Amino acid sequence: MNSTSIYVTRGLLLASGLLATGIAATILAAPDSFYAGYGIDISFNVSLANELKAPAGALLVAGLLMLVGVVKPEYEVTSLAVASVIYLSYGLSRLLSIAVDGFPHSALVNAAMLELALGAVCLLGFVRLRMNAKCSRDARGREEPA
Repeated sequence: MNSTSIYVTRGLLLASGLLATGIAATILAAPDSFYAGYGIDISFNVSLANELKAPAGALLVAGLLMLVGVVKPEYEVTSLAVASVIYLSYGLSRLLSIAVDGFPHSALVNAAMLELALGAVCLLGFVRLRMNAKCSRDARGREEPA
């Protein structure tokens, strides 16, 4: 893999990881203000706050796994896989909700578009890294012994 690809992959993982950890940390620390931006008032519903914080914990861990791939190259395939699964599952779930429930606040529609785009780019990066790894293994298998 050339140095440009390395920087693109690390940049993608950095952006994905920072976004996921930032959103998760905000939901965990200040859910009222986070959800108010979407027109959702959770200040009087302790059960709803609890229900929304649970997946935020998982999102925080996923975001940290994405960031591991930035500093540990041996984890970048795993980090891209995690990023793809997280962002595509969020985006596709939002699309399903739009189809079943109707259109939510415009910020949530924008979030869905961002999640789908970021998830698709992460998936492309994942596939590219896997193909490069396979090509490298194939090339090594054809080498003549010294």
